[in-house]
Amino acid sequence: MLMRRLSKAVGTALLAPVLMAQPAKKAEALPKAFRDQSASSITFNGGKEGEQSIDITNVAYDVTGDSVAGRPRGSRLVTRVTTRQKEILGDKGLDSTVSIEAWPLGVDLKQKPLYAISITGMNARSVDGDLWVIDRAVDGNSPWYSVYKMGTGQHLLDTYVEMLRFTVSRADGSGRYAGLEVPPDNTADARLKDPHVVAVLSYASSARVIREVLITCTDEKRAQLLRSYDDTTRTVTLVERQGGRDLRITFEDNYPSPPRTTVVTIPVGNDDLDVAHAQLPVGLKAGVWKR
Repeated sequence: MLMRRLSKAVGTALLAPVLMAQPAKKAEALPKAFRDQSASSITFNGGKEGEQSIDITNVAYDVTGDSVAGRPRGSRLVTRVTTRQKEILGDKGLDSTVSIEAWPLGVDLKQKPLYAISITGMNARSVDGDLWVIDRAVDGNSPWYSVYKMGTGQHLLDTYVEMLRFTVSRADGSGRYAGLEVPPDNTADARLKDPHVVAVLSYASSARVIREVLITCTDEKRAQLLRSYDDTTRTVTLVERQGGRDLRITFEDNYPSPPRTTVVTIPVGNDDLDVAHAQLPVGLKAGVWKR
């Protein structure tokens, strides 16, 4: 905690009347004591094969730091994460929901939370004390994560690869994040239904999405393959090079397709993505995109 110190050059005779003339500071309200309790549980329902089910509810409380993005400096939040899962044994059926609630520290948790998120998912974890990352891959096959702001509960981005975390620079340790959204066939955004669309690369801080880049392919069949959750494995990595750094998006064709790798490279500079100098294979294009 930084503390301002009065200059030693000011004499005590002059200092005393100045201090006396200042109005008394209003005492800050202290958080009130409270107690809350939620039960975790597991229930097994027996029966014939295909009818047996397991219901699991897990509840976890936590308290944030005092500098969460989107909240007043010095304030904290109490969070409650509830995960509810129901699995039909032998049927490979799984329903799983993640609920996140947050209250200012010192508020009775029986009152309405500051925000509440309820979404299909397996679990939620915090990143840098500023973001919630919710694992949406209930089917266990293709990775899918939704990222929310911890301070406000607002949605930040979706990514179909593990979210990449890095810093602005060695001198500036502020967190930056990259994700790759691969739109499903039933996407709600009509613009992403275009058969040439491959993916959307997002570059963000904990407060906002700084830049989005739409990657497309002139060949519709190739675009479909690059979008496929079953036929392609995607990764996003940060590459340090002399004179700069790049975000590298790699698309690997899965077996039994012949091994083929498609690489898109977009430079990072001045805390933004340099789309004009992106390097792409023949047939692929990249352009600035806005929601």
